[in-house]
Amino acid sequence: MAGAASPYSGVWKPYRPYLKRTNIVQLGVVALLCSASYFLGIWQHGGGSTSGTSTVLTAVSCERNTSAGGAGAVTLDFTIQHGADQAAEEPTAVRKFPACDIKYSEYTPCEDRDRSLRFDRDRLIYRERHCPEKGELLKCLIPAPPGYRNPFPWPASRERAWFANVPHKELAVEKAVQNWIRVYGDKFRFPGGGTMFPNGADAYIDDIDRLIPLRDGSIRTAVDTGCGVASWGAYLLSRNVIAMSFAPRDSHEAQVQFALERGVPAMIGVLASIRLPYPSRAFDMAHCSRCLIPWHLYGGQYLMEIDRILRPGGYWILSGPPINWKKHWRGWNRTQGDLSSEQSAIEAVANSLCWKKLADNGDIAIWQKPINHLACKFMNSSLFCQSNNPDTAWYSPSSPLIHQNQFSLIQFTELKAVDYNRHTKMETCITPLPEVANMDEIAGGEIKKWPERLTAVPPRIATRSLPGLTSEMFLQDSEIWRKRVGYYKSLINQLGQKGGYRNLLDMNACFGGFAAALIDYPLWVMNTVPTIANRNTLGVIYQRGLIGTYQDWCQAMSTYPRTYDLIHGYSIFTLYKDKCEMEDILLEMDRILRPKGTVILRDDIDMLVKIKDAADGMRWKSQIIDHENGPLEREKILLAVKTYWTAPGPNQE
Repeated sequence: MAGAASPYSGVWKPYRPYLKRTNIVQLGVVALLCSASYFLGIWQHGGGSTSGTSTVLTAVSCERNTSAGGAGAVTLDFTIQHGADQAAEEPTAVRKFPACDIKYSEYTPCEDRDRSLRFDRDRLIYRERHCPEKGELLKCLIPAPPGYRNPFPWPASRERAWFANVPHKELAVEKAVQNWIRVYGDKFRFPGGGTMFPNGADAYIDDIDRLIPLRDGSIRTAVDTGCGVASWGAYLLSRNVIAMSFAPRDSHEAQVQFALERGVPAMIGVLASIRLPYPSRAFDMAHCSRCLIPWHLYGGQYLMEIDRILRPGGYWILSGPPINWKKHWRGWNRTQGDLSSEQSAIEAVANSLCWKKLADNGDIAIWQKPINHLACKFMNSSLFCQSNNPDTAWYSPSSPLIHQNQFSLIQFTELKAVDYNRHTKMETCITPLPEVANMDEIAGGEIKKWPERLTAVPPRIATRSLPGLTSEMFLQDSEIWRKRVGYYKSLINQLGQKGGYRNLLDMNACFGGFAAALIDYPLWVMNTVPTIANRNTLGVIYQRGLIGTYQDWCQAMSTYPRTYDLIHGYSIFTLYKDKCEMEDILLEMDRILRPKGTVILRDDIDMLVKIKDAADGMRWKSQIIDHENGPLEREKILLAVKTYWTAPGPNQE
């Protein structure tokens, strides 16, 4: 980011921590043992031989010659020491990946506009995820636009961004009256305005705060549907509320891209025909400010989907049509009868969900979901879904098993092939909450207020609703990730500095331990749970007060190029080694990583050696270093930095 040190300038110190622990006595013992082994080898191969001939093995040089007669450069070859099964393979030339054409600088593979035209426009199905087939995948590096610069550090990025990074003026023209965004020379300014908050997002949030508690820690996670440039989410962060903002890739070309450039959590998404990629009971609050979603249509399916992802006692906030239609109907170019009918239909759906209307104050209406479904099932038993895992969204896992590794962490392994066309459709029914014993009990267990909920054992684990997972496993996982992140900070100076990174991604988040260990820094982490993981832990992550999404890493993520400053992946390539090509995952990582962005990968040494070979052809600078427990661990860490380069400008070749 602007003003920050280069992430690969003097940050890697792979062997220094280990050498500091070594003393003279240990060296002497090691030398004595090595000498004894050496002379024993001579006796076995020479003195102990019946042939009377002596074979002495000469020492192997640490330097590797490139030819029989000349000395070459010193290289590290982990294959020899740690991968006996690979030792016989011939070295292969590094494959160099070319740059893609400049027309792909904002390419979003699964939301490609040309491909979307093949699909049904009804219910916005064409704006859902439609990913390219294997033969359509690009095998090139997505370029940054000419003149790309590191984004401003947070919190300055909330108010401004470089024009060259997102060179689109359309929103500044279309939304000029609503004060979303302004262009000033080589910068964009974000005044914090919105259609329904002409006085700014801060004042609008203060209006909400007077109706429901935003500052006491009871509300931590939120979802903003049809988010625009995510000003609502941007200004909620000062209240310790983190919002998952989403909007489709549509005629407002760069709204999600602007949100991410500002350093605000966001992703491309749409309420259409399939479930949102979040578990049930994930969010404390859901919000729509003139998001133009037809909540009353299709049997109320869209509100039923919001109900699925709202926790018991959670809030739904609606401003804009049809709320306060008597005041605004002329400006909305709608008839009074049309708006009145829409509001009545929304009220009817909310009543069927047993939501309680808490406020109808000017332009803002707020409903609250019940804390359990005892009374609701008594009144509306026929409306409840009879089957389907409530946490299943898209092609997320449903009933897999687990096993533990040597650290008692959850090791994610694949159990069965994933049907990539099996999306979980929204249904016209109410997702039932977990059973309770009485009217006062909170379904699924009570969640502590923020920040206590971050470190407390989440109810999904405490109540044993995820078989095989225990409180001890969770607490141990949290401690291990504190240690690991501490080690990362000793290797990467920028990770331990405020303002060094802003947008982070964890490709295999498990319980969210990586994100939790970084909570004191002004950054956010998108925690992803792979769809082939053997345990669906995304609900645990949300109960901790963190955010995330399901993701299949054989496909592209629903985000723009250059979204993240740092990408972290734990055993992700081992998880996917039989599912898709390693280079395709790496190319996707390169697409969503910003120039000068950092990659941290933990995996088996044999896997990391292969990854490093591919990364060397992607304009990354990389190095493999030892595990925090020392050099004897097979698991190693690959640190990489994406070098700065852009597409050529109009006057360049």
